[in-house]
Amino acid sequence: MARKMTEKNALIQPDRGQKATSIRLVDKAGLEDFVKSLSQPQRDALAAQKFEADGYQFAILPDGDGWSVAAGVADSAELSSWCMAKLAEALPAGTYRREGSEPGAAMFGWVTGQYNFDRYRSEPEKEGPRILLTKDAKAIDPALAEAGAVALVRDLVNTPAEDMGPAQLEHEVEYVAKAANADFRVTKGDMLEREFPMVHMVGRAAGRSHAPRMIEVEWGSAKHPRIAVVGKGVCFDSGGLDIKPSSGMLLMKKDMGGAAHALALARLIMESGLKVRLHLLIPAVENAVSGNAFRPGDILRSRKGLSVEIGNTDAEGRLILADALARASEEKPEFVLDFATLTGAARSALGPDLPALFTRTNETAEALLGAGADNDDPCWRLPLHDGYREYLKSEIADTSNAHGNAFAGASVAALFLDRFVGEGIDWAHFDTFAWRPNAKPGRPKGGDALGLRAAWHMLKRRFG
Repeated sequence: MARKMTEKNALIQPDRGQKATSIRLVDKAGLEDFVKSLSQPQRDALAAQKFEADGYQFAILPDGDGWSVAAGVADSAELSSWCMAKLAEALPAGTYRREGSEPGAAMFGWVTGQYNFDRYRSEPEKEGPRILLTKDAKAIDPALAEAGAVALVRDLVNTPAEDMGPAQLEHEVEYVAKAANADFRVTKGDMLEREFPMVHMVGRAAGRSHAPRMIEVEWGSAKHPRIAVVGKGVCFDSGGLDIKPSSGMLLMKKDMGGAAHALALARLIMESGLKVRLHLLIPAVENAVSGNAFRPGDILRSRKGLSVEIGNTDAEGRLILADALARASEEKPEFVLDFATLTGAARSALGPDLPALFTRTNETAEALLGAGADNDDPCWRLPLHDGYREYLKSEIADTSNAHGNAFAGASVAALFLDRFVGEGIDWAHFDTFAWRPNAKPGRPKGGDALGLRAAWHMLKRRFG
């Protein structure tokens, strides 16, 4: 399913002098000089379209026997990932060339601007591609790889739960693993109950057709630093017996967005040949309601051995992540990174655009925040404040999975996860939304990758 739209394509090609429509990027500081360089008919066309070099604004100009494009940008010297994305969405199908060279980031936005999820449309969009020519041939593959990773996240998150349950998610992971000649294994059934008891308990109510499982991939040389990437794979979240209202369930197909991010990041790592020993872990479940659903007040045992009192069955993502983080920690990795659509509290605090970042060390936080800022994938750090650990105290178990007040929900959830990560391990946690409620150039409404590029560029800097 997702492979159709995420395979490398011809949207960016080496510039060998092919016939192409010219694009000029202009900022307000350079507008006056740009206008002076034009012919009178071009100036008239620019004026008729009220072009003022505003961001994402563009104008069509007569140019010999054809036409060219003038496009507004904030700063022509420092182009963002999205500076040409609007053009990729709005221009007619054809081949284009920017006057001057474009950075890889602009190529990335050119591709993501043409993303379209049409799996369920009886009449898919038929307009042909917009191809961008570039003289920087070495930048093509990295740009396509990142754009393909983002498209993979979008494809997986946009697919409804009936077609993206635990079994289908397993299939997508297996496809990526086999393409990279990686080791792939799945734990389910009685073995899952023994080895990953909280994953089993959360997912057992969904029945055999959506049975829970732990999906693992290992890749790379044992000589290289070991890292673990973990993704929350709740393929649909009804809330369990603490059931959500219908409005709260409407977007819950995206509750496996953490798994989608983790898989996309793993694919980037493996395709690039990053010198790490990668361990990918995706606990895949559906949080359903049935006679054998786990209950508020139940005590669950975990892989780590800690007992967990269930304060809320709708706080299930942290339970399956806890077993996965415990398993990852057993291999004593140098770094553990997890992605999860974990809390509404993070969205209340930061809105949909900024994934909440939690880390054990300032150095790791600064590396991730810096990589995000440099690659148009901003994140925001929230605290792992020790004073809030008491909110998870239980009278009869080692910990509760939810607290009874409305304070610091994202931090408290992260502190729960922290208990299951091995002592002394460098760990980072992204509480991401994985969804874009409003379209922006290069970023259509629907599933989206938030924090993925920050993580990828941080890993390249650290282990490249």
